[in-house]
Amino acid sequence: MLTPVTLQGNLICLEPMTTDHAQDLYSAALEERSTYSYTNVPDSLESAKRYIDEALRAYENGRALPFVVRHLETGRIIGSTRFLDLDVFKWPPPWPPGASSGPVPSDENPPTVAEIGSTWYAASFQRTGVNTECKLLMLTHAFDTWHSIRVTLKTDARNERSRAAIQRLGAAFEGIRRAHIPATDGGIRDTAYYSILENEWHAVRSNLQERLQRGMKITADEKL
Repeated sequence: MLTPVTLQGNLICLEPMTTDHAQDLYSAALEERSTYSYTNVPDSLESAKRYIDEALRAYENGRALPFVVRHLETGRIIGSTRFLDLDVFKWPPPWPPGASSGPVPSDENPPTVAEIGSTWYAASFQRTGVNTECKLLMLTHAFDTWHSIRVTLKTDARNERSRAAIQRLGAAFEGIRRAHIPATDGGIRDTAYYSILENEWHAVRSNLQERLQRGMKITADEKL
C-alpha cells in the first residue's frame, strides 16, 4: 500500500485524513452550502464520520489516498480532497480493456494513473488561492514523485463552477460520459471528464505557479 504523505505549501497543508478529523470537517461544512449541490459534503457530525470511514476503507483497499486541507494562517481544517482510482498498468494488459484493475499501488510500485477528486472547501475559502495550491501540490506529487502518466479530474456535467475551476488548471476536456452514475441529488449523472498528461505537466505547473504568485501579490498589496 501507499504510505500516507503530508504535502505542504505556502497557504495550505494536505494532511492524511483520520477519524479524528470528523468534527473539523463538519465545522468546515457548516458555512454557506449553496455550492455543494453536486458534491458529497457532510451535513452532520454523523455524516462526517461516515464520510471519513468510507474514505479510509478506500485507502485500505489500496485505491485512494484521502486528505484534509489545513489552512496554515488560521490553522483551520477547511475541506477535503483525495487521490482516487489509483491504478498500476501491467503487461500483457487485461482483456477486454478495462475488465480489471492492475496491482494495488505501493511506494515501490506507484500509480501509473490517478484521479484527483472528492474535493470541497468551506465557502469562505472558495475562489481563493487554496484550490490552486491544492492542485499544484497533488499534481506535483503525482507527476514528480509517482511519475504517473495521467491524472484525471471529473465532475457532474451540470456543475459549471467546478468545470470552470478544472479548466483554469489547464486540464484538457475529454468529453461527457452520459448517464454515468447516480447523482447526489437523486438523479442520474452525466460526467464531464478532463485530464492532464505527463508531457503537459510542465505547462500546467507553470500556469499554476503564475496564478499563485499573482494571487499572493494581490493579497500583499491589499495589506499595504
